[in-house]
Amino acid sequence: MDPDRHAEHAAAFTQNADEYAAVRPGYPDAAVDLLVPPDAHDVLDLAAGTGKLTAALVARGLHVVAVEPADGMRRELVARLPQVEVHDGTAESVPLPDASVDAVTVAQAWHWFDEPAAAAEVSRVLRPGGTLGIVWNDRDEDVPWVGAYGALLHEAAGPQLARGTYPTPGPAFTDVLRTDVRWDHVVAPEDLVRLAGTRSYALVLPPDERAALLGRVRELVATHPATAGRDRIAVPYVTRVYTARRL
Repeated sequence: MDPDRHAEHAAAFTQNADEYAAVRPGYPDAAVDLLVPPDAHDVLDLAAGTGKLTAALVARGLHVVAVEPADGMRRELVARLPQVEVHDGTAESVPLPDASVDAVTVAQAWHWFDEPAAAAEVSRVLRPGGTLGIVWNDRDEDVPWVGAYGALLHEAAGPQLARGTYPTPGPAFTDVLRTDVRWDHVVAPEDLVRLAGTRSYALVLPPDERAALLGRVRELVATHPATAGRDRIAVPYVTRVYTARRL
């Protein structure tokens, strides 16, 4: 994606933070366990958004500092987790001292970063031997109805939004490992429509095109044999966890 469109898509999240917080899935315990080593205490949740992952880290008794550049996302995070220290900042300019955390987590955001600059900043704030944990929730589109749902969203996204990004944190890190965690997120049918509306490419569509996209999603959910007539729908996810150790 060209820089101007990248900035437009990233900025769109600040206008829809409450909806993002309401309908985006969190992260399964098995994935969170992989992101942070057992001996970690001080954790930076980078590009923390509305605190979907932050909340799970806090629940583990960790000392968590959150950094988030989008005003709307940050306000939502502070409202939901007032006990967390929250900073305005970016992955390329992290407002923390050198060697100040045991782990850095990045949920659903690494693809928005300038990777070399972000990796250098993560290396700077991590203590030697510290862990970088990156995580994405991907729908399991091998399931037919989920594949049909995804096809509608991919059509709206266009070719500029690549999927399957593999992070390459660079020479300051070793032991890069990927682990997949499979789980189901159970939602109401209308939440699948709302979820589609939280994608960056849906947020920047002209109002008529956005309404048309959400209408197609609503029709699919209402008519597909796997989802029609259900009060609750289990959405299968593959949560992809990438970890690396700072040298």
